[in-house]
Amino acid sequence: MIKTNDRIPAGTLTALGEVGMQQFNPAELFAKGTHILFAVPGAFTPTCSEKHLPSFVKHANDLRAQGVQTIACVAVNDAFVMKAWGKALNVDDSVMLLADGDASYHQQLGLIKETGSFGGTRAERYAMVITDGVITHLFVEDEKTYGVSSAEHVLEALQG
Repeated sequence: MIKTNDRIPAGTLTALGEVGMQQFNPAELFAKGTHILFAVPGAFTPTCSEKHLPSFVKHANDLRAQGVQTIACVAVNDAFVMKAWGKALNVDDSVMLLADGDASYHQQLGLIKETGSFGGTRAERYAMVITDGVITHLFVEDEKTYGVSSAEHVLEALQG
């Protein structure tokens, strides 16, 4: 599993934007400055929709005040689902929604879990702070928990 002080690896994440399907390489996207990447097990699922993503939307300005340039949410869903989820939750451009459709990026990170009938391979619930391409904070939730990967916890760590 990736850990603190590791460089964020290259890979491909996608988003459906105004100009169509876009590809992003995390190693390039997060190469300079301070960024947050957080993952949810699945779009449209209860904790992800009611708590996790909304916490980052709510605290986006507070995180930016701590020097965060990009706040990105990723899930093992396709880019069409991520766009629909963002629209359903009225997510503005304060949080970028990225897709890891085949879970290949999360397999590379070592942050996957098998959920069986829930959708197969999914991302672990986590949040990481990346500064100049290096992971400075990594908060991975224990099974069926939510707290350390919340925007509130990440904000406390950045202020600390």
